[in-house]
Amino acid sequence: MGGLVSLVTLDLSYNNLSGSIPKSLEALQHLDYFNVSFNSLIGEIPNGGSFRNFTMDSFKGNEALCGISKVHVQICSSVSNHKSKRKNVERASFIIFGVVAITLLVCLAFMVVRYKRKEKTTREVDELISIVPERISYYELVQATEQFNEINLLGTGSSCSVYKGILNNGRDIAVKVFNMQLKGISRIFDVECEILRSIRHRNLTSVISSCSNEEFKALVLEYMPKGNLEKWLYSHNYCLNLMERLNIMIDVASALEYLHHGYSMPIVHSDLKPSNVLLDEDMVAHVSDFGIAKLLCNGDSFVLTTTIATLGYIAPEYGLEGLVSTKCDVYSYGVMLIETFTRKKPSDDMFCEDMSLKRWVELSLPEIPNEVIDANLVMNLDEEQIDKNLQCISSIFGLALKCSADSPGDRINMKQAHAEL
Repeated sequence: MGGLVSLVTLDLSYNNLSGSIPKSLEALQHLDYFNVSFNSLIGEIPNGGSFRNFTMDSFKGNEALCGISKVHVQICSSVSNHKSKRKNVERASFIIFGVVAITLLVCLAFMVVRYKRKEKTTREVDELISIVPERISYYELVQATEQFNEINLLGTGSSCSVYKGILNNGRDIAVKVFNMQLKGISRIFDVECEILRSIRHRNLTSVISSCSNEEFKALVLEYMPKGNLEKWLYSHNYCLNLMERLNIMIDVASALEYLHHGYSMPIVHSDLKPSNVLLDEDMVAHVSDFGIAKLLCNGDSFVLTTTIATLGYIAPEYGLEGLVSTKCDVYSYGVMLIETFTRKKPSDDMFCEDMSLKRWVELSLPEIPNEVIDANLVMNLDEEQIDKNLQCISSIFGLALKCSADSPGDRINMKQAHAEL
């Protein structure tokens, strides 16, 4: 476990474990919750790394553990035996530290005398800049985007515009500028900031910084050079093969599984669609746009909302009653899964009255769905490969229909969907 360098939470309480706590766990820099209470552990509690922050609640119920007094366990015998020696070492260290400190102060005084005030001020500012975290000002964003020039416009949405920018250090960025003329835009900005600063996953958009005042609000995001999934599905200049589409949808499923099941509170994206799936240089998908996302706090399984997402991807209970839950994201994912392999939008003119994208695919099964799939997926292939592709897509459509069932109780969850894909 000492090699799990990204481990954040480890709860092994009530497991009847014996032996000692591995000292290698001190190397886990991101470990912020640790609980081995009510086991049969023995020996010294590690006191380095993250273990400096853990309290007695992490270790109670283990009678044979020992360590420092802060965690309210017995003092280790080795600690007691070397207590006086440690005091002597500490006393000597203080003396040496004092001598070194005085020497450094004298040297520093000579340096201050030698240089003029202006030079001194410049040096201090330079030293400060080196330790302060990166901050990006409004004027830097104006410069990076060439005054938000339309030639740098990557796309527009209902509440924002996204521009490509290049910082002074040469780094490519995407600047998401919120439309301050819209009612409630500050709340949308705050929600997205609240969620994006807390979540970390390889298939979610990474935030570099933000810029906010009463007249301007923007997020500085990692630039995605390959655009979004919608562009790749519907542009005549691009074409995704079967495995590329499948890998993208697996990435999206992985992100949703994390949001629904891997974070301390379930997060509902609420507006999942191809234009909100961004692709990096390696065609890895990143789910973006959390402006109308919902946090399910206090054990709630759903929340009520008046915010309406994109038509065609909205679950029935969301559109009719305003009930938002993780099952709404599952429904949207099912619709997007069908769209990805049919290359048909749910808003296509062919879908009217009782016919919908989901119903169209549903009627094609359980036969081989060669009439509804995107023709590009079987073009220029031999007969054996065409048959394999059709069998694969038929299975994908079956999964998509499990995700997009009309009743929330009939839908599978994202853990199941991710595993099946």
